[in-house]
Amino acid sequence: MNLTASLRLLTSALAMSLGPAPTWAQSASAPALSLELNAAQPSDKGCRLTFVVNNTLGTDLSKAAFEIALFNEAGVVDRLTVLDFKDLPAGKTKVTRFDLAGADCGKLGRVLINSATECAGNGVEPAACMRELKTSTKTGIAFGV
Repeated sequence: MNLTASLRLLTSALAMSLGPAPTWAQSASAPALSLELNAAQPSDKGCRLTFVVNNTLGTDLSKAAFEIALFNEAGVVDRLTVLDFKDLPAGKTKVTRFDLAGADCGKLGRVLINSATECAGNGVEPAACMRELKTSTKTGIAFGV
């Protein structure tokens, strides 16, 4: 084999090795419990928080509940409360609303997930709900752990 043919072969091998990653590597996603604060609207009782939850942990959750802290605009904790999301089937997106009596949506500055008070499912360790939790918000209210 001459030098030109060797260089072409080497160049081709290098180009192929730098090509796009296999699709199986790109599509694999880590297990997660995604919790989005989707809306905060005044209600007859106070403030209605709407959440969109997606369970991609790979197993059904028979029970999921979280203690949250509500902070006012000044960053002071207004209250602690538990939100019970009940069952969260694997691979399903669920929308849940909670009416927080006496809360003023306009004065909410932050919602903090303090802890998972319940996290139960077949083969699910109790700490998984907090460890695999991914938070996001579509509101002007800071939301996370």
